[in-house]
Amino acid sequence: MSSVEPAVQVTGLGKTFGTVRAVEEVSFRVPRGSTTALLGPNGAGKTTTLAMLLGLMTPSAGEIRVLGEDMGRHRYRVLGRMNYASPYTDLPQRLTVRENLMVYGRLYGVRDLPARIRALAAELDLEAHLQRPYRNMSAGQRTRVALAKGLLNEPELLLLDEPTASLDPDTADRVRGWLEAYRTRSGATIVLASHNMPEVTRLCDQVVMMRAGRIVDTGTPAALIRRYGRQNLEEVFLDVARQVTTGAPPHDVP
Repeated sequence: MSSVEPAVQVTGLGKTFGTVRAVEEVSFRVPRGSTTALLGPNGAGKTTTLAMLLGLMTPSAGEIRVLGEDMGRHRYRVLGRMNYASPYTDLPQRLTVRENLMVYGRLYGVRDLPARIRALAAELDLEAHLQRPYRNMSAGQRTRVALAKGLLNEPELLLLDEPTASLDPDTADRVRGWLEAYRTRSGATIVLASHNMPEVTRLCDQVVMMRAGRIVDTGTPAALIRRYGRQNLEEVFLDVARQVTTGAPPHDVP
């Protein structure tokens, strides 16, 4: 095992809502500079787990360490080094794209913010839309704006929920390329939830398979495909969703 502390260390994580156990006894770690996917059917606990990693929800049990800090006690030490993007989280509707990015950039204390916005707009093909109100954007355009917001502060840890939802195949492919280039350039760590199995196979070093709030298996995409005797990760996903098991215990994420 590497002596370098992981970017994310989750131990015995749990979250209950009344009598509903959304997440239960979840433990995994994410090496620095890697990309890890949380996979599972709807209701598996992926988004709840991401929300706890981001500090938006308080765990009912367990511990989360992010970039070396205990999120339960010192999350404000690392929040400025993280960011989050999801096409399902709307930005202020009346503001233009530029105004939204300016507001979030100031919250993160981004230096030379106008230049940073120009660079992201050029990279994510948003230059023609900066003056448009967010409410007038298409679903695919909003996805790109959300990603621009998530990259504003050049985060060391980027959390993504369905990063290419609503995008056409060409734009989705370009977004995956941008994410790969960003990780390579910055050494950032990425944790994402996605239902796009080719996307996960391309981007991710590790996969954490969840069902009903628990981890049921972990491994690299290639290792999971071999373990389940399948041709691709989508077939593995279906086995997990339908509770087809290999008979082997889950493997820890290195």
